[in-house]
Amino acid sequence: MRANDTPERPGLAACAACAVTPSAQVLARHAQRASEARIMLSLPGLSGTSGMSQVERTLSAHPQVRAARVNLTRKRVTVTAEPNTLPETLISVLDGIGIEAHELDSDTVALTGTDRAGRELLMRLGVAGFASMNVMLLSVSVWSGADDATRDLFHWISAAITFPAILFAGQPFFRNTLAALRARQLNMDVPITLAILLALATSLWETALSGHHAYFDAALMLTFFLLAGRYLDHRTRAVARSAAEELAALEVPRAIRRRADGSEETVPLSALVPGDAVVVRPGGRMPVDGLVTEGASELDRSLLTGETLPVQALPGMAVSAGEVNLTGPLVLRATAIGPDSSLHALTDLVAVAESGRGNYNSLADRAAKLYAPGVHILSALSFAGWYLATGDLRQAVNIAAAVLIITCPCALGLAVPAVTTAASGRLFRRGLLIKSGTALERLAAVDTVIFDKTGTLTGGAPTLSDADVIPQEQLALSAALGQGSAHPLARALAQAAQDRALDLPAVTGLREVPGYGIEAQLSGQCVRLGRGDWLGAPATPGGAADDAALSTWLRVGDAPPIRLRFADRLRPGAAEAVAGLKRQGLAVRLVSGDAPAAVAALAAQVGIDDWQARATPAEKAALVAALPGRVLMVGDGLNDTAALAAAHVSVSPASALDAARVASDIVLLGRDLSALAEARAVAVQATRRISENFRIATVYNVVAVPLAVAGLATPLIAALAMSLSSITVSLNALRVAGRRSPAGGTGSAPADSTCAPDTRATGQAAVAG
Repeated sequence: MRANDTPERPGLAACAACAVTPSAQVLARHAQRASEARIMLSLPGLSGTSGMSQVERTLSAHPQVRAARVNLTRKRVTVTAEPNTLPETLISVLDGIGIEAHELDSDTVALTGTDRAGRELLMRLGVAGFASMNVMLLSVSVWSGADDATRDLFHWISAAITFPAILFAGQPFFRNTLAALRARQLNMDVPITLAILLALATSLWETALSGHHAYFDAALMLTFFLLAGRYLDHRTRAVARSAAEELAALEVPRAIRRRADGSEETVPLSALVPGDAVVVRPGGRMPVDGLVTEGASELDRSLLTGETLPVQALPGMAVSAGEVNLTGPLVLRATAIGPDSSLHALTDLVAVAESGRGNYNSLADRAAKLYAPGVHILSALSFAGWYLATGDLRQAVNIAAAVLIITCPCALGLAVPAVTTAASGRLFRRGLLIKSGTALERLAAVDTVIFDKTGTLTGGAPTLSDADVIPQEQLALSAALGQGSAHPLARALAQAAQDRALDLPAVTGLREVPGYGIEAQLSGQCVRLGRGDWLGAPATPGGAADDAALSTWLRVGDAPPIRLRFADRLRPGAAEAVAGLKRQGLAVRLVSGDAPAAVAALAAQVGIDDWQARATPAEKAALVAALPGRVLMVGDGLNDTAALAAAHVSVSPASALDAARVASDIVLLGRDLSALAEARAVAVQATRRISENFRIATVYNVVAVPLAVAGLATPLIAALAMSLSSITVSLNALRVAGRRSPAGGTGSAPADSTCAPDTRATGQAAVAG
């Protein structure tokens, strides 16, 4: 608490009513909170502290913004602004500095943003660690020769520390054991709980009878190390937040509704009903499914469908929630809202796919099904054998407890995380972040790889491909026309002129004709940039060339229009990744929502023979689920989230939308795709090391169990045996960290016209020809 954040205390009052009257400061604080807007935006393309500082400075400089705070890890910014500040205003401000932003529903994010379970595990881990250190000091004294009254005193002090610590710290294991026993099942927590309880019971019994050995330290150490593993596993799952929740937060929480008298009001999405007139301004996302009734514009569907080019929106056209309106205002008649919208249907697809993937049983889970009953049977047989042989209940119980403790799943528990940690560190140095604890196991088992196109194999942003061929005067004029447009081809022109440091001519009367292009006046001549059919360009038979190559047209006065071609460049290492995966015997496919000619051209460029175009999100997910083998899906957009969640294992670039990244098991931090082939080879190695570690753990039990059954497993012997097995497993895991993968990729470690009347034709894109 800062010095100026002292709690408020009511002053002395002459009457009881005065004492409970809120102070002026409290009332002022509540009034302040009621007079500000809290807006949360997703920044999927944000990277680096420089970008974070740029976003905070730009937003803080806006007159309506009071404060802006960026969370770089989650790629979000939280803004405190003046009341009635529209998110679209802040989105356009960020768009001006080249930062893509989407509104998030802060209420939905708040419901899923707490980590109460993680804090609880961390607190229990701290208690177990502190208690085990103190009890271990007392145990060392006993092992060093403390005897008689001194030994008994140390044991009683250990008991006083251990019992409350175990009661608090061991609750996660106790709860899981009760749940398993109620379901008449056995899991790894059952022998753990039984070992802890038996260790406590026999230790207390030995202490009461002035015995020589007690297992208080073993019970606490076992609890501590297993809680540490449980917490690390929880953190891994926390990073991989539910993609369905992220998609729900991306839904637009508000909409602009047009009343019958023509006035407009901003209302919550829940207040809309089918048939309402909804206004969507340029730069905004569609809040509902609907039909366009007024206006003309272009829509960016790349995140939903994977289409590279924006599509023209005219009255009568159906639009879907989540599409981005680029150029002109539109009025929609709402047909599906909230849970009935296409975006919510995509959310449902992701949730179903995630639940199906959750049924995967890891190697550790399968080993536990054999381990738990075996340990119980062995311990019970040891107790029965010793009791029948000696008739000494005390000795029989001690030996049964020793069997459970010395066969504790330390080596078995380290078999998987030791390898995955080493392999994850190696892949992280190659630019791959492993989010799921079982991702490497699943990656090693795949036999088919499916790539998305736009934003995955390509950069997702078109660039001018013939910039060095066209005259600089025409490039400068095109950039002057396109500099005020949000269209991706117009942005590419502006970037090409900026890269060549061209001086842009001064045009007048600049205006964007939604759905068609841009027009202005230059030295008394009408100049236009946009669709070929709008400018009178010759038609291409079948439109094949326009599908395969992005293009727009420039026309100056009455001169013939000039074609400007663009290309969506390949990501670095794309062809190498495909070749490396093929060398490992995997089938590689390309599935995209883009046009057939564009998909075919890219497939030939990277060496993929099997491709599919015009695939919807549902069709992608269905294809992944229908393939007989195990699929690795690589994608980046909202249209890929269901397929990413449905795949056996999935990868997305760091530049992908949040929903795609959290649906994935692995995130590609850099731009080089060649690391994917190495990741598959490392995963195969890691799975082999995990199997070897299970065999090491088995050998350890074969050696240690006879000692316990023979009554030779003192606490000191148990500690030495468990340490030796753990060290051996860890050293074997390190073998995967340093070796280079054999078969895989190689490579180094975003109104009235000012010209003459025109005839407007319908088509597929505005600026694009």
